[in-house]
Amino acid sequence: MWRSISKRMSVAAAVASAGVLALSADAARAAPVHLEFPAGTACTFGLAVDGAGGDHQVTRVFADADGNTIRMLSAGRGFQLTFTNLSSGAKLALPANGAVTHTVVNADGSQTVTTTGHNVLILFPTDVPAGPSTTLYVGRVVFTVSVDGVFTLVSTSGTATDICAALS
Repeated sequence: MWRSISKRMSVAAAVASAGVLALSADAARAAPVHLEFPAGTACTFGLAVDGAGGDHQVTRVFADADGNTIRMLSAGRGFQLTFTNLSSGAKLALPANGAVTHTVVNADGSQTVTTTGHNVLILFPTDVPAGPSTTLYVGRVVFTVSVDGVFTLVSTSGTATDICAALS
């Protein structure tokens, strides 16, 4: 799954590799999600992310004439997210809100992702800019994902909340 977690978990918050955790329109209810990131990965401390809900989202995949995925669109409302500082036990809960994620698969296999609404983006030390950081964006975020999984933040607009700072 990716490292960008929308409040629907249509995502992106990654444990290690790129891939999408998303539900099809006919999914009745998403299974709860639990992710743990070691200290220095998503925050300077160990971070747990729990998601519940996820039953109000739609994902569409678009393919070219050869059947290759060229674009994905995910929209709706879904997961409530709870972030936990694994050192102190401090918690931050975010209600499920709406978001849209539009992913374009580029010719070289990289991806360009545009998110709008309520989305959480986790950047690792190997990303650009280098993490660890976990940020809630309410607005628009554009980032790329290289074929080797490096996220590069291109632009943001709207408000940003540093989740790591909120949990410190």
